[in-house]
Amino acid sequence: MNNPTVRNRRSLAYATGILGSFLIFAALVWAMRHYTQPLPLGQDRVAVRAKAFADMRGAEAEGLSTPAWIDQSKGLVRVPIGETMKLVVREWGHNPATARSNLITRVEKATAPRPKAPEQPSPFE
Repeated sequence: MNNPTVRNRRSLAYATGILGSFLIFAALVWAMRHYTQPLPLGQDRVAVRAKAFADMRGAEAEGLSTPAWIDQSKGLVRVPIGETMKLVVREWGHNPATARSNLITRVEKATAPRPKAPEQPSPFE
């Protein structure tokens, strides 16, 4: 068993197995990179995405700068960000405890669950 020819063949088999494993792994990595890369964007898709982004930014700017009703039944109004900052400075600057209690009351009012709808009477009664 200590024959140099057998030892050389065994070493050659191990080296071939390790090299083959590396080559198979490299082929799998190449295949995954090839099959998982998205297709390049065409100019038409770039224009659509740019327009959608501009529309989204416009809606965000409008939401931050214009007042509107959020839920009229609950009395929730969207206030422009500048007016909101002035309101916070005015309320929290004088009496933080009162401002905190007012804030908690408004949050509870805004997040209160709607009343349960009355149950329909059974048609068999």
